[in-house]
Amino acid sequence: MPDRTPKALRVAIAQHAPQLLVDFDRHWRRDIADAYDLAPVPAFMARWWGEFALARDPQLEARVHGLEDAADQEPDYARAKALIEEAGRLRRQAAKSEPGQ
Repeated sequence: MPDRTPKALRVAIAQHAPQLLVDFDRHWRRDIADAYDLAPVPAFMARWWGEFALARDPQLEARVHGLEDAADQEPDYARAKALIEEAGRLRRQAAKSEPGQ
């Protein structure tokens, strides 16, 4: 994982998960770039830190997306909820990655 700065994260996304770059840049321009208030930056970083952490592990990303897709198709509410909770747990776990890991 890169240093925990927007610039370092953008560089890492460009190098290792370029499929995320358009959305990252769009989100940055929309919510952060011209802001006079930096309050949204931590939420922005948390979201994209987690997205990058997931994208850099293709097997984990496929597992999470598979769980989310299965939940979308699951007719049983309790089973769908369990699938979404597991996907969320994996996303949170990936987002806990620290710089240098």
